[in-house]
Amino acid sequence: MITPRFSCSQTDQSIIISIYCPSVRAADVEIHIDDTLVSVHINPYFIRLNFSYPLLEDDASSAKYDPSSGYLTVTLTKENPGQVFDDLDLLAKLLAPRPTAPQPVIEVVSETVTQPEHGNEEDDLVSKTEALSLERERERVEILRAAENDWQLPQEVPELQLSLSLQKYYGFLDMHSGYFKHVTHTENEVNELGAEAENCSTAERRERRLNHENDKWDEEYYMADYADDEIIRELLKWKHPNTDHSESFQYTDEENAVMLRLPRKEFADFIDLPTAVQTHNLYLVLLTILFSYAYESRTNQLDPTPESAWTLSTLVPAFSALDFPDHLPASLVDPSQFTADELCQTFAASYRRSFAFPLYRSFVLAEACRADVTGFLSGGKRTVVRCLLAMKTILDHHEVYYVYSKIWLDDFCVWVQAYASGQNRASSEDILVALAKQVLDLKILKSSIGWRLEELEAATQEVEERESDSDDEESGDSDDSD
Repeated sequence: MITPRFSCSQTDQSIIISIYCPSVRAADVEIHIDDTLVSVHINPYFIRLNFSYPLLEDDASSAKYDPSSGYLTVTLTKENPGQVFDDLDLLAKLLAPRPTAPQPVIEVVSETVTQPEHGNEEDDLVSKTEALSLERERERVEILRAAENDWQLPQEVPELQLSLSLQKYYGFLDMHSGYFKHVTHTENEVNELGAEAENCSTAERRERRLNHENDKWDEEYYMADYADDEIIRELLKWKHPNTDHSESFQYTDEENAVMLRLPRKEFADFIDLPTAVQTHNLYLVLLTILFSYAYESRTNQLDPTPESAWTLSTLVPAFSALDFPDHLPASLVDPSQFTADELCQTFAASYRRSFAFPLYRSFVLAEACRADVTGFLSGGKRTVVRCLLAMKTILDHHEVYYVYSKIWLDDFCVWVQAYASGQNRASSEDILVALAKQVLDLKILKSSIGWRLEELEAATQEVEERESDSDDEESGDSDDSD
């Protein structure tokens, strides 16, 4: 089945779904409404949307097909007229599966198993027949439960078991593996783990990342950019359009097309234990991703170059070294609450990479990028998703670095739109805006970077002052001789 392009709008009374399905027979349209779930099938297209509030199919509802434009317009009545449906422009959220309903738990208090006597074949046959019937009954109950819940089969989190395998997982919520098995046979200049990318532990990833940054750190390069900062001053004047929230927000057709291709996953349990720590860390990873996007956008002013995919991937520790932030406070009550110390450590890692790898290496430039991150966050989840989609488009078109879009950005785009909640179901919009204020108030110390930034800058200023004094003396001597 093909997922068609679509858009949703609303009036006080209705929800209007506009679906692009050219060259079909209008008589073949099948529409099914089940509370908040709307399914539309017209061969070869199928779409299932999960709205935030229930809908009705009554006399006011309609479905009209325009063969000239290829659009099917479905109008459905709101169960509660006047109710405002939020996030109709977040296509990934509408396409996400409906959360599974909790199933009653049956506890077996006691169970008596009667063993057949030796030689009693008839009793043994009866016992086996009863066991087979019980197994079939369990299968029947499971199928009935699945049918009642959109055919989403029940799943259980497997118990933690000791594993002797060297295989490690990485990416979004550690859900991925196998992407770097043959990394040495590709032109991946971002990977800092080498051939052991699939087997490195979390501690090894961080150690290798820090060592690689120290190896690439060039004091003379930093001092040169500090002394000759004409280009950097020009970059600082540029204003990112995604930080301007004065106009109404609307996704472009290209952005909607990318969202339609996002994976359909259910992340409804992100805020439940044991995923509170993971949710907390996801927000920290998001900051490093947005910083990378801010740097690449500012230095190229939204005009990507062949090096853009490399820059975006290199500046994110979770991409280049599969190393994500985990600076958790001593007691984690709400995964959406952050301390200034852990935020500073998270940005310090991004600052380090911006001083060690890309073309322009400047502390004031890094500060401007952090200010851009504040602007992105203050725009809420729509602006954040727009930034992620822009990164995804660049990476998806690269023959090597697309992998980082697969293991991080695809899931992030869905998660931010639909599931990035906090304690008491606090919305991602509120969390991102609050996080923007915290990021704005941060004070990143140069000493926290781990390199002698202040000493290098002072030495550079001293050299410049000496050269300036020498030029003045030469100018004075020339005037005296005249």
